[in-house]
Amino acid sequence: MGDQGAGGIESRGVESNTTRRMSEPGPNSHDDQIQQQTTETKASSTESEEQKYAQTGPRLMIPVHPGNATVNGGLSRNPSTSSNASRDSRDMFEFSQRSRAPKPLEPPVTKATLSELDVNKIIHNPKLRHDINFDPELHFRPNVDGEKGRRKQEKANQFWNTLTEQLQLFIIDRDEFMCRFGQGEEWCLPQLLKSVKEIIHTLVPQRDRMCLDEGLNVELIMQQFSKGIADLEKLASWLSEMLKSHCAPMRDEWVDEMYNQLTNGNKTNDMEELVQGMRSLLSVLEAMKLDVANHQIRCLRPILIEDTVHFEQRFFLKKMRDRKMDPGPASTWYMTVSQYYSQDPASVQAFGEMGIFFEALCKMILPSTDPYSHPDTFVFDEERMAKLRSDMLDAINLEICMRLFEGLERKYRYCDTMSSVNAIHTPFLTTPFSDASGFLSTRTDDEGSEHYFNSSNSRPSSLVFSSAGSAHSSPRTSLVLPVQPATNRLEDQQTKSKALYNSLVALLQTSTSSSRSISRWKAMKDSLALQIFRFTNAPAQDLLQFEDELDSHLSELSSPLFQQVEQYYHYRLLVELRQRVKDFKRLTGAVLFSVATGGRLHNPSRTRDIPRENVGRQHSSLENAIREAREEGGVEDMATRLAHMGLVHWRVWSHLIYARDLDIVMAAPDMPMAI
Repeated sequence: MGDQGAGGIESRGVESNTTRRMSEPGPNSHDDQIQQQTTETKASSTESEEQKYAQTGPRLMIPVHPGNATVNGGLSRNPSTSSNASRDSRDMFEFSQRSRAPKPLEPPVTKATLSELDVNKIIHNPKLRHDINFDPELHFRPNVDGEKGRRKQEKANQFWNTLTEQLQLFIIDRDEFMCRFGQGEEWCLPQLLKSVKEIIHTLVPQRDRMCLDEGLNVELIMQQFSKGIADLEKLASWLSEMLKSHCAPMRDEWVDEMYNQLTNGNKTNDMEELVQGMRSLLSVLEAMKLDVANHQIRCLRPILIEDTVHFEQRFFLKKMRDRKMDPGPASTWYMTVSQYYSQDPASVQAFGEMGIFFEALCKMILPSTDPYSHPDTFVFDEERMAKLRSDMLDAINLEICMRLFEGLERKYRYCDTMSSVNAIHTPFLTTPFSDASGFLSTRTDDEGSEHYFNSSNSRPSSLVFSSAGSAHSSPRTSLVLPVQPATNRLEDQQTKSKALYNSLVALLQTSTSSSRSISRWKAMKDSLALQIFRFTNAPAQDLLQFEDELDSHLSELSSPLFQQVEQYYHYRLLVELRQRVKDFKRLTGAVLFSVATGGRLHNPSRTRDIPRENVGRQHSSLENAIREAREEGGVEDMATRLAHMGLVHWRVWSHLIYARDLDIVMAAPDMPMAI
């Protein structure tokens, strides 16, 4: 099924670092919209818009380019004066056939490819209208990414190269050019001028359109061109004035560049520079159209957000009545998950009637949950769900890295301390260090570790000896390991842990963004293990073993450690989600958008200060404090996004499927559309 909403929107902002491409959601790529224009004339406007919404992503229409054998090799060919009449006639017939057979290439930017930016398309685009609720930075931009962007660029290059060759042929061999194209419009330049005029027509007010018809009379310009009397400098000056009077001031420099390229190329007969000026002209027009569309989005956003629930209910109800969407699976899904609802008093109080839905939604983003378990009612939220799942997996794997680091740090913390003692020559130590080290129950014996830690990294200043020593003192009673102040140890460990965590995040950001989250973690396990090792005093020979241990837990659903951390994050997320839903559920659509996308909410009653008393419980408090500090932002952000998405979803679908009888809904009268 075609999609009006998928193809050309990119969003940049709070929801992603990476940016959603123009295909997620927005104006269709230029290749796609050529196909779209031909289909629009077959149905009424409203019906066409509602049938083009995206469920599975943008269309992948590959344009069929006409062959350009007539262009290749045409620059050096001259008719022979010694040819007989029949050969001349045959050659002319071949030229005639070739001029009629292929269709002229379309410019890379046309009125049709920009039609998705029209305000009428925006307000009838259900995918865009849904996405506008979640991304404050959502805007249109040209699609230059991925496979579709590559195909678009290839098509554009083919058009501009063909135009350059045609203009060069006109300069070098006008007779052959006239044989091929005559004074017709079946070549690139008239097609380009027509597109320019059509696009400008959509950008200027009604009062300026008569001036446009006079200044850009394509038929007259092409007649002058065929006779070699076209004044391209005058045309370039007129276009420059016209565009500057209607574009944003920041585009003026671009317009001046276009004018200089056109005039210089015309003066010097440099066809490449002339064509570059035409490329700049088309780019300026595309940018102006994007500016207008993005301004309309900013102005219409509050109205579109407030009407989201009503618009989508009407849209999906019509699809269900037309049997283009089956509500049965979604109803079955809701009945199934209701059997596992915990009826936790905290959930009942926070979620109310939405308890079943939100507890199921919280589980849906866990890595251990089947990613395809959600019903079709989440069709417009699939990208947000995938992003939340990816973020949850990243959070779990980062926590696994940090817990393995903590285990490694504990294992070698006292080894490093004892190695420092071994480096100090003192008469108080009358027994070998290996004998004295027996009181450290957590020590792991390693024959090479003592020599490894006997280095300049030893810290003898952290050790003091008893000043009250006597002849009866034993080595263990003479050696005093004073407890470092809890505050200093906590701050040092927090600083070290935070530095490692940030370095791991930075390391992950160096991976290719196109790779799947699981594959990315597996590919970077060795680099992550090495980075963790740099923050510990573990011996180098343990690195390979640590790499294997890390690999056995990262993204491994069967790993006990992975399951433990996932369960822990699920609990933390559910607690935060309860608070978010409780705070958000009474807000209107526009206020919910403002609050949920304007920054994270923090519970004012929660304190993040680490208690400084109870030194006896310092070890567990230290690790818990560090762990909470690094988890806090990620969990809160995911809870805010999940609550926002869930509330919009519930408001649309609860009265259609989840909380009402389907027969009653299907028999209800049609709802009028506000916009």
